[in-house]
Amino acid sequence: MGESNRNLRSTLKRRRRNVPPMQAYDALPQELRQWLAQACLPWSPSSALKIWNKAGGGHDPLVAIGRLETVERAMLQRDAQVWGANR
Repeated sequence: MGESNRNLRSTLKRRRRNVPPMQAYDALPQELRQWLAQACLPWSPSSALKIWNKAGGGHDPLVAIGRLETVERAMLQRDAQVWGANR
């Protein structure tokens, strides 16, 4: 197997996307796209939209953005613990 094919041997589950990532991003609500443009972490459009919808972003975007910020802070905190930044 050539050098360019070595990642094809992975046992990890492959993700099949029905929509190209940029098309999914463009379909997001404007407020969510603005938040994602300034986010610290590289969010997938589908992950961000799930949180947005659960937090009621269609009715109250500020509440949904607050929820996204809370989730992102928790993820950053967890990552800092992994790398030993809180020791």
